Amino acid sequence: MPVIDRKDVLSGIRVAEAMRRQLVQLPRLAVAEQAVRFTIKYKVNALLIHETHGAPAGVVSKTDLMGAYYAGLPLQTPVEAIMVAPPLFCRADDSLEKALEAMRTNRVHRLYVLDPGGEETVGVLAYPDIVGMLYRLCHKCDRSLVRIRRHEDGASDRFRVAEVMSPSAFSACEDDSLATVMEGLSAHRFGAALIRDRGGLPTGVISKSDLMMAYRHGVPTDTPSREVMSGPVRACDEGSELAVAIQHMVYSDIHRIFVFKGDPPNIVGTLSLSDAARVRSGSCRACIPSRIRVEETAT
Repeated sequence: MPVIDRKDVLSGIRVAEAMRRQLVQLPRLAVAEQAVRFTIKYKVNALLIHETHGAPAGVVSKTDLMGAYYAGLPLQTPVEAIMVAPPLFCRADDSLEKALEAMRTNRVHRLYVLDPGGEETVGVLAYPDIVGMLYRLCHKCDRSLVRIRRHEDGASDRFRVAEVMSPSAFSACEDDSLATVMEGLSAHRFGAALIRDRGGLPTGVISKSDLMMAYRHGVPTDTPSREVMSGPVRACDEGSELAVAIQHMVYSDIHRIFVFKGDPPNIVGTLSLSDAARVRSGSCRACIPSRIRVEETAT
């Protein structure tokens, strides 16, 4: 993915303005079945795991649960056996830019948020939260997509999907097993696999959410992908405006779409909310004049 060094709608915004205050968490003695059930029920990608006395102990993500599924661990496995520790934190009064840089540096998709005093966990900040804020800000901007289309000026300033997307996508055949799909997702660090029929045409998608459902219902990992995949394949053209693609993801409550070039079956990449968040300037270049320096980490 090309590096786009453009900031910065995020300048001056604090973590507290974007974070979610709902903390989905479990005690470390809870089992994998509960973790799977909570990710499905609350539509989250990770859970905070805490000690008996309430102190944060670790994080269990869908990726960790997928690994447990692949390894054949029973659903009654304690989450402490699969969690990643320690959790990574930021503070509610940190700049959003600083938090995003910490996420990028540590290659994580979320930070847990401490109160300004650093004593209590008060929320979680993830890429979808940042993109949601950017979308709201861009929608109110004088250079928003609606206003630009009305006046037909400045449209060239808008980011296109091709500038932001990840130029690759993991795909598997509908006859491939779930184990094969999980191996590919883990190796390529993708959140979903494109499933193709025997003729090579896109026919469905297997996301980590689909795998969570399969894990919970005891579906064997040698089951063919076609038995678990969902549809339709949501995709956009690489020349589409980023704002339109983000709107589609936000309104559809999905974290990624596939990107095609020319014809819909010609999938050439993916666009995730993580990709969109890394642009940092919303959906167009209008914010360049308001750039400020990234906060330097205190030494």
